[in-house]
Amino acid sequence: MTRTTHPRLAIIGGGPAGLMAAEASCAAGVTVDLYDAKSSVGRKFLLAGKGGLNLTHGEAPARFVERYGSRQTEIKQWLDAFDAEALRAWARGLGVETFAGSSGRVFPKDLKAAPLLRAWLHRLRVSGVGFHMHHRWLGWQAHGALHFATPQGERVVPADAVLLALGGASWPQLGSDGAWVTPLQQAGIDIAPLQPANCGFELAWSEHLSSRFAGAPLKPVVAHWTDRRGVAHARQGECVISEYGIEGSLVYAIGAELREQIAERGDAVLKLDLVPGYTEPVLADRLAAPRGKHSIGDWLRRRAGLDPAKCALVFELIAKSILADPVALAAQLKSLPLRLRAPRPVAEAISTAGGVRLEGLDDKLMLRMRPGVFCAGEMLDWEAPTGGYLLTACFASGLIAGRGAAHWLGK
Repeated sequence: MTRTTHPRLAIIGGGPAGLMAAEASCAAGVTVDLYDAKSSVGRKFLLAGKGGLNLTHGEAPARFVERYGSRQTEIKQWLDAFDAEALRAWARGLGVETFAGSSGRVFPKDLKAAPLLRAWLHRLRVSGVGFHMHHRWLGWQAHGALHFATPQGERVVPADAVLLALGGASWPQLGSDGAWVTPLQQAGIDIAPLQPANCGFELAWSEHLSSRFAGAPLKPVVAHWTDRRGVAHARQGECVISEYGIEGSLVYAIGAELREQIAERGDAVLKLDLVPGYTEPVLADRLAAPRGKHSIGDWLRRRAGLDPAKCALVFELIAKSILADPVALAAQLKSLPLRLRAPRPVAEAISTAGGVRLEGLDDKLMLRMRPGVFCAGEMLDWEAPTGGYLLTACFASGLIAGRGAAHWLGK
């Protein structure tokens, strides 16, 4: 990196990872300048809090780390430094108390993101962090200085160390547009292709279903699927019929496997148990009772407990001949196949998979090929379902990288 008169750390990206990195490096005595392409920081963080900020999750640490799939070994090292309890304590230090809901998800007591962000930014400014808005990073110049586009024209900024926390490519209108991929690849950094995570999946719905039932919840249901190793899985939860297919927390939780199956095979089959309260034999007996003058939809409501949205799925996907056969119908209601054709585009996703490969970073999240450059947050090659897991790992990686940058500058 380029030596300045007084050693400084330039952090690029003002999301949770970048802000936590600023806090960690400031606490170690480093002078920090934070740059962001937008007019304010934390935009995606504020959006995440629009319906109630899910900061983290209260489940046991061993189960918690499993949510990170193939990257759980690496991310466990981050969580060892800053886990869910540490995150709650950190929020408490900003005057924000938290609580765990019935699902285990942890929220601020007022359910809002803005008060926490305001208190955090005040503390960072008091600590001496300099904020520079409307600075879009374009890469490095030949001599290593940072190259920015600003409303006043292009600007070159020297720095002794750089920490990149530029997010993924989801919600580009909030700043995470993946534009950083090109300058990093030009610098020889290995990037796993960016893909949608925590996203919906497309099905070939009829116009009738998509127009009348888009937005309708399916709850409770149990999803059954077979992974690429041939192992069968089941998970209970909720999902939502969308205009294009299906989405919701249950789908997000298993989305990585579904996405990879589609990439390998062209589609993925997800089977839904629409009636988890009955075994298949009991359900068949209930459906075998005389229907009388009841319509099939009313009969399914009375005997199987199906609501209108579930009934619509039945009429959409089950042949009329099966509707007259209680045993065959019960089997379909307990294992209704949905053939998923594609994930939704990355710009619509909640988060992004892929990014800077962790193999190219040391344990302090510094790029092995470019000493003095650190990376944190969603731009790294990992993913997690919603439920507080995304935010927790972003905070933790920011802490690790911020401390790492301060240690490197100290050396």
